Amino acid sequence: MKKAIFNWSGGKDSSLCLFHVQGAKKYDVNYLFTTINERYQRISMHGVRVSLLEKQARSINIPLIKMMVSEMPSMSEYNDQMEINLNKFTEKGIRNSIYGDIFLEDLKLYREAQLAKINMKGIFPLWQRSTTDLLDEFIREGFKAIIVCVNERYLDKSFVGREIDQSLKDDLPKGVDPCGENGEFHSFVYNGPIFSFPIECQKGEIVYKKYKSSNANSDSDTCSTDTNYDSGFWYCDLL
Repeated sequence: MKKAIFNWSGGKDSSLCLFHVQGAKKYDVNYLFTTINERYQRISMHGVRVSLLEKQARSINIPLIKMMVSEMPSMSEYNDQMEINLNKFTEKGIRNSIYGDIFLEDLKLYREAQLAKINMKGIFPLWQRSTTDLLDEFIREGFKAIIVCVNERYLDKSFVGREIDQSLKDDLPKGVDPCGENGEFHSFVYNGPIFSFPIECQKGEIVYKKYKSSNANSDSDTCSTDTNYDSGFWYCDLL
């Protein structure tokens, strides 16, 4: 099998993608790789505590590498840090970087361009799959997840903290992607077929944050894109 890193967000797309990768047995995932807000010690955009991320990695039994970035990194800062970290992987003979992207073409092109600079290749196992089918598969395979962040442009406060199940799918408003591929929501997966034990967690405080137009880490699978937010987000703190 070919050596690879897996760009891990802790959410449902990452989890289902890793499930597919492990089943196909084409790539040997040497490391999970996650972008962390250094100030708050949480997964960027998802807002999940590093302690829960580390429990996921232990349950999956794959070493975790964390890339620390500032609260609102510029593109140049993000790209510089990413190149430094990815070069460390290439020094270990790892040339494949796996992502859970589904249909955001500009994001895929961005990733591939950055990887090409250091002679790495992007792997996209879920690319152009139906997001409705993927969510159905996620639920059918027994994954358990909680919505930890919603963009108020698309979903109201009532959705944050909800379990991802058939009831949630039925309640999603028209125009909201079933997998939240447009940034409508982010999730934390606490159980499923890729885990050796469930991640114990409980719902804490619901908080609201408003982001004015600035560079923000916007992608659900740990990639920064130069997106100008002028929107609010509801977060469910997991303890």
